[in-house]
Amino acid sequence: MGGEFGALPIRARTRADPSPCPPPARGGGTGKSALQQCVNPIARKGRGRAGGWAALGIVAALLAVPAAAQQQAPKLSVTIGWLGEAIPEPEPLSLVEPVAKDKGLAGARLAITDNQTTGRFLGQDYTLDETVVPAGGDLAGAAAAMAGKGIKLVVADLPADRLLQLADLPEMKDAVILDARAQDDRLRVADCRANVFHTIPSRAMKADALAQYLAFKRWTRWVLVSGSLDDDKAFADAVRRAAKRYGAEIVEERTYEFQAGSRRSDTGEQQVQRQMTQLTQRLPDYDVMVVADESEVFGEYLPYRTWDARPVVGTQGLMPTAWHRSQEQWGGTQIQRRFQKASGRWMLERDYAAWAAIRALGEAVTRTGKADPAAIHDYLVSDAFQLGAFKGVPLTFRRWDQQLRQPILLASPMMLVSVSPQEGFLHQRTPLDTLGYDEPESQCRLNPDP
Repeated sequence: MGGEFGALPIRARTRADPSPCPPPARGGGTGKSALQQCVNPIARKGRGRAGGWAALGIVAALLAVPAAAQQQAPKLSVTIGWLGEAIPEPEPLSLVEPVAKDKGLAGARLAITDNQTTGRFLGQDYTLDETVVPAGGDLAGAAAAMAGKGIKLVVADLPADRLLQLADLPEMKDAVILDARAQDDRLRVADCRANVFHTIPSRAMKADALAQYLAFKRWTRWVLVSGSLDDDKAFADAVRRAAKRYGAEIVEERTYEFQAGSRRSDTGEQQVQRQMTQLTQRLPDYDVMVVADESEVFGEYLPYRTWDARPVVGTQGLMPTAWHRSQEQWGGTQIQRRFQKASGRWMLERDYAAWAAIRALGEAVTRTGKADPAAIHDYLVSDAFQLGAFKGVPLTFRRWDQQLRQPILLASPMMLVSVSPQEGFLHQRTPLDTLGYDEPESQCRLNPDP
């Protein structure tokens, strides 16, 4: 089952194991539906354990539908489109790190399975229609083909410009598109679209999450080292904003100039050590080195090679991320194991964003009993929507920019270190709104408060 509390244990019934679903009493019974008589003993029996919470999750989903509908629910077929672009990505700098060829898509497939778990009780059937265009390929044609099949619920694995191109197509104007890849802050500040939701955190959310932790540690003097590519510069901008917001000082900035070539064979151990030493020496006194290297060109080489003995944080070292393989709190072990069994690898951030996108759609369909985009959109931005997503709190969408509020994990390569928002950082609406651009800071007003 999709959710945050784990799966209900399954065991064989024996003669001594009474049926959890007693037959209805003769002469009119208790007035409860057969479903209520069946699930209530399960919830009571498992109360206080992970299995009990899972049972209660099923109860909540199923009892939202009238008993007559549960018994004679017509089949509701829900097809969710997956639209991605095969953009070549650099291989990891280390051979230890596996190369995932299905980032995002593996999470979407798991979420469809989770939606089916609840859907089978409610007469709902979920399928994933997968389309991946080549880099620079015909996105409009792919979207037209999807719309021609009546698919108006779409999860997009696209960079920012291509996401906007998709959202502005006439056949997608009345669709609900969930962004599981583009982290660009401009999509939440100025280039908002009413038909686009975001389940991937923005760069500003990540930088703020990191800045809160550094403020908690009182590491307020930063050195910022960034790459020269566009994504590196974008994260560096988010870091500068976070420093001002949380009272840190960037005492110096340096740039690593990328040179094309083989990222592994052209840089031997001694050469890398010499380069990183030269890059980080003769700096003012500082507490922490913040790295902006989304392109994964040099950042992994910095830990333990800086001139001064300082921690490394940012895109490498201690990293802010939506998901991490070390996350096991709040039922996280359950989804980690299910994902690994299904995909043969660890769940990555884009997998989690795609999983959350499809689970959000499934939750909206379950609660509304509808699959039309207008009803789904209205429910996602309503106060009634909540998504259990293994992060300890229900996740909701911000009304002004349709970004999914969520805690941000702070993790080293092998271990979860902390989770932001940090204690003491408050907001009049929710502490989650201390991460990223708040409503007064954004030009977006997609869904004005009623």
